[in-house]
Amino acid sequence: MDKLKPKLFSVMKTYTREQFIKDVIAGIIVAIIALPLSIALALASGVTPEKGIYTAIVAGFVISFLGGSRVQIAGPTAAFATIVAGIVAQNGMEGLVLATLIAGIILILMGVLRLGNLIKFIPYTITTGFTSGIAVTIFVGQIKDFLGLTVVTEEPLIETMEKLGAVITFIDTINWQAVIVGVVCMIILIGWPYLPGLFKKIPPSLIAVLAGIGMVSGLGMKVNTIGDLYEISNKLPQFSVPQFNFELVKTVLPDAVTIAVLAAIESLLSCVVADGMIGSKHRSNMELVAQGAGNMASALFGGIPATGAIARTAANIKNGGRTPIAGMVHAVTLLLILVVLMPYAALIPMPTIAAILFMVAYNMSEWRKFVYLCKTSPKSDIIVLVTTFVLTVVFDLVVAIEVGIVLAAILFMKRMSDVTEVEGWKYIDEDDEAAQDPDALSLRVVPANTFVYEVSGPLFFGAADKILKITVSEGQKCLVLRMRSVSAIDATAMHNLEQLHRDCEKKGVQLILSHVNEQPMNVMKKAGFVDKIGEGNICTHIDEALARAEKY
Repeated sequence: MDKLKPKLFSVMKTYTREQFIKDVIAGIIVAIIALPLSIALALASGVTPEKGIYTAIVAGFVISFLGGSRVQIAGPTAAFATIVAGIVAQNGMEGLVLATLIAGIILILMGVLRLGNLIKFIPYTITTGFTSGIAVTIFVGQIKDFLGLTVVTEEPLIETMEKLGAVITFIDTINWQAVIVGVVCMIILIGWPYLPGLFKKIPPSLIAVLAGIGMVSGLGMKVNTIGDLYEISNKLPQFSVPQFNFELVKTVLPDAVTIAVLAAIESLLSCVVADGMIGSKHRSNMELVAQGAGNMASALFGGIPATGAIARTAANIKNGGRTPIAGMVHAVTLLLILVVLMPYAALIPMPTIAAILFMVAYNMSEWRKFVYLCKTSPKSDIIVLVTTFVLTVVFDLVVAIEVGIVLAAILFMKRMSDVTEVEGWKYIDEDDEAAQDPDALSLRVVPANTFVYEVSGPLFFGAADKILKITVSEGQKCLVLRMRSVSAIDATAMHNLEQLHRDCEKKGVQLILSHVNEQPMNVMKKAGFVDKIGEGNICTHIDEALARAEKY
């Protein structure tokens, strides 16, 4: 069973000075990478820049300290940006804090109840669909700042389609100086990793930020900066318990569930990727508990929802981080940066932030996987994939996940129903040519007035009606159901089986079952069906069932 024990407590038994040095270096490098991303993701989430830093500091430290992974780096991620922006716009920061607290409680309960493995029941098509959808929403949301548009609306723009409509409406207000800054930053973000030697060790987002500040401040370009639109604070995170009421709880509960599910999926996926890179094995339930505690701490200290960040986790591993100490160093480094350098964040141009988020959106879009799934998957999976994607873009993530899971479940049940068959045996006379075939040695002799039906596939409510298609006539003596391929049976199928048995009793036909597997047998015993039909009429082999039918 997955231990509820933080990885930190396990790895410290064999911790060395050499590994500590590597963890410190990795933590500092990851903090430098996380700094512009945390600011950009905070702005994309509709909150002030420092709240992204608060999240990386508080949640990052708590999740590393309590986490079930050796190398997980946590903080704000793009997956939460649109849903957080929606909550803030509709319910304010109070609603966001409450939703994040409830999500944290849900995550802790999931871990304590050992539900870490249940995440595998979220279909891959749904996670790919909403991940690609989130990428599109982030991209659309940053077009305004990248082009320097002046958008004037009575209400804040929340929905992706509203933002796209505003871009089209106000496209004539484009600021070409902003475009130049954005394009230069994009070129740096794309081309910097291809430079030789030590250059590519420096995070391209940091270079883009410095280049953007240099162009706007040094050349006097008229481009909006973070300081023009937001008030920058370098204060330490302050503990604060929010005031809330029951009505607000009901309002934000669906969003809280979405945050919890999303945090669980993202963090555990990141853990799986990290395991493959370092040859380790994470503790999924402990990781969920840590994610819950981290999100609650983030909310209480003025942050936003957090989860495991795959890109930052990979950077940690590549730079030598092998224990949770690296994640904790990353959080402490960001705390020092917050106090010393945060005021300078006011100089960062908004097109630079937009360019960074464009790259985040591209990297998380998984468009190659999306296209591959559309080309190779069954139609039902493609329907789920495209529906989840479209709903994420057109409506929101809550609707997309709810509809996606329901649709996937319905299509899965239909698929299972299609593979469940109830077919009667084909009867051959001794004079038939088929009976003279050498393979006829494997044919069985069925007693007179006995009919045999082969049942295959799981018998659940979606396929249970197929039992009722078995016809019973007055002249029959026995009905044999061969159930060797029935792996499971549910209450609906059990009800229909009992109905078939009553029909057999009325017409004087003996029902005999052959090769009943363990789960169906347990259900039959619990329902009292074994007593009704008689234990002697449940045979272990078809030959035994036919021999019993011969007696009748």
